[in-house]
Amino acid sequence: MMKVSGNGFCSPLVVVVLSPDTKEETVAWLLRRMREKQQDGGTLTGLLMIKDLPKSAELLVDPLGSKVEEKENPNIFLVTASWQRLLTGAEDLGLFKEFNDGSMRSFTFINRHNFKEFHGDGDGFLSMAECQYIIKHELETLRAKDETHVPGYAQAKLYPGKSIIRRLQSKKIMIQMFPLHDKEELKRLSFKWYKKVKTSLQPLDNIRHYFGEGLALYFAFLEYFTMALVPLALLGLLYCQFDWENYDKYVFFAVFNLIWCTVILELWKRCSASLAYHWGTLSRKKVFEEPRPGFHGILGFNPVTGREEPLYPNYKRQLRIYLVSLPFVLLCLYLSLYVMMIYFQMEGWALMLYDKDPTFCTKLFLYIPGIIYAVVIEIMNLIYRYAAEFLTEWENHRLESSYQNHLVLKVLVFNFLNCFASLFYIAFIMQDLVLLRQNLATLLITSQIINQFMEAFLPYWLQRGRNKMMMMEIPLNEQVRMEIHMSTYLGTFDDYLELFLLFGYISLFSSVYPLAAVLVVLNNITEIYSDAFKMCNLYKRPFSDPAANIGIWQLAFEAMSVIAIVTNCTLIGMSPQVRAYFPDSEMHLMLWTVAIEHGLLAFKFIVAFLVPDIPKHIRINLARLDFESMEALKKKKMFEFPVMRRVAGEKE
Repeated sequence: MMKVSGNGFCSPLVVVVLSPDTKEETVAWLLRRMREKQQDGGTLTGLLMIKDLPKSAELLVDPLGSKVEEKENPNIFLVTASWQRLLTGAEDLGLFKEFNDGSMRSFTFINRHNFKEFHGDGDGFLSMAECQYIIKHELETLRAKDETHVPGYAQAKLYPGKSIIRRLQSKKIMIQMFPLHDKEELKRLSFKWYKKVKTSLQPLDNIRHYFGEGLALYFAFLEYFTMALVPLALLGLLYCQFDWENYDKYVFFAVFNLIWCTVILELWKRCSASLAYHWGTLSRKKVFEEPRPGFHGILGFNPVTGREEPLYPNYKRQLRIYLVSLPFVLLCLYLSLYVMMIYFQMEGWALMLYDKDPTFCTKLFLYIPGIIYAVVIEIMNLIYRYAAEFLTEWENHRLESSYQNHLVLKVLVFNFLNCFASLFYIAFIMQDLVLLRQNLATLLITSQIINQFMEAFLPYWLQRGRNKMMMMEIPLNEQVRMEIHMSTYLGTFDDYLELFLLFGYISLFSSVYPLAAVLVVLNNITEIYSDAFKMCNLYKRPFSDPAANIGIWQLAFEAMSVIAIVTNCTLIGMSPQVRAYFPDSEMHLMLWTVAIEHGLLAFKFIVAFLVPDIPKHIRINLARLDFESMEALKKKKMFEFPVMRRVAGEKE
């Protein structure tokens, strides 16, 4: 729990690290801007209630130590605020909290005593993650006034209304800004989360309370995906009792796959909506997005905000996308296919060697090409990821959401082809189900071993000394210095990408290798514990991300499920059992396969349309709150209009 000092300020929440060689006038200017008072505490929600709002609402910024003490970097600062400032900040951000009647409502400072668990001055009402998110918002919304450049740096231009923090970050003057870990709360979370083997579910509310909704939704999806795999895993174990060489049995598994991948995604939408409503992010209004720190352009006026800021013509961005990025992606896809053909040549060489001398050693050689190819796939994915990030940055997207969407699209297209092209070729060109099963098993097992080594064992081994210190009672100064040198958590992108690829292996081809679901369940259980350990011990604490869903990844999984329907229908059409019904006409078989595939696609979209994404009781509660908000707004306007006229008359 956060401690509150006698003057009403909370314990340090956020660390701001400037470059060691930052000029003194720059430091003095930035600290002055961070500490200066806000007008009447920020948002004035009612003219008659101004007396209820705090008058002194500045941030408290203290250096970590004196310049003599801080030999490494003297420009390290701890930032916090008073509880009143944090509460008004919660109102500015539109945080939803539980009302006394049990509903989730947007927090308002005036009605603060009507919210559940608000006692006294509100100490403990906001979680530490929410407080840190508010501090981050306050810092990022510090805007230039009449400054034309950052003091001491003539090349770092500032424009009226431009975010100061983002300019400092883009010019590498501010090198870090991160929230502090809370040792006591972290110990409690670690014990509930990963320090004991348990059969119960993850403590999602505790994860959300400490890390925020975005990360909690990732772990919720990881847990949900693992639980959803259990029926497939049990069915796969049952299939182990049958003759593996008789591939006619995969037809039932393929049909089960078709239903499974559709149903679990629809149910996840409802599960996600329930969690988001419970956490207060489902109906929260989206905060206006500021330009990315790396965005650049010619100075102009934003037609939406009216502020003076850099503008970049959209046609130039489109030219970069279609004339440079797109050809580069196509070239990478071609190289991926070329590497795949080399793999098949190696596979042919191994088969030829085994046919000449069928011994145990030559049989082992049959798996070597697949292992090498799986390793090459991981290396190519990693190299391409860096190239995709560079290209997307070069495209100069103004908003972070646009940047993420273009990056996800580039990475997904390449990873999909790189990981699944060989499986499609074996299944539908070579039509060799024995080789398909062997290749799928090799790719799946090898990629899981590599990922577990890179994500769990290697980070633990490299930082095993720091792991112990994270849970020890050490002075605040030592804790801050230690956290400065910890790795920065780069978000859930790579985590969702890994789950996306595993979902692809399962939904597309697990019918010919039913044990794939068993392997993925074991991998996901390990992933839960390793990810939990990393978040609590290896990374800086990330800022809370008040997400309402898994974003663009939901569309990615939906697209994969559509491809899975086509793939599994084609596999069913290739089955000898089905072919026996069409002994004389391949065309009739193809037409029936296409007709059934289209019927299943239609069924999928009908189910998606008929099954609401949000449960009925939540929709009713949201509609009730919208109605009450409209009624309250009408009454407020009717009440405030004559008051404003009277106040204006008194001033005259």
